[in-house]
Amino acid sequence: MTTARSANDTVTTVLRSDDFTCPSCVAKIERALERLPGVERATVHFTAGRIEVEHDAGQTTTEEFVDAIRRVGYVARPSAF
Repeated sequence: MTTARSANDTVTTVLRSDDFTCPSCVAKIERALERLPGVERATVHFTAGRIEVEHDAGQTTTEEFVDAIRRVGYVARPSAF
């Protein structure tokens, strides 16, 4: 998992997935993540299998991101980069 802090305590957590089969999963995953408390933005990079979540670390955990992605039918894991 990669986490970078900014001046306003927003962090970016990076997840990876090899489970993407079509570009339609992008919007489903982004919506599921953006509904979680403290998430400012979720960006899915389909071809790279990379998911970036900008959020308040005090409100939502990496495990909650993984669970939200699982609920919409995909598998993701924390990434080191």
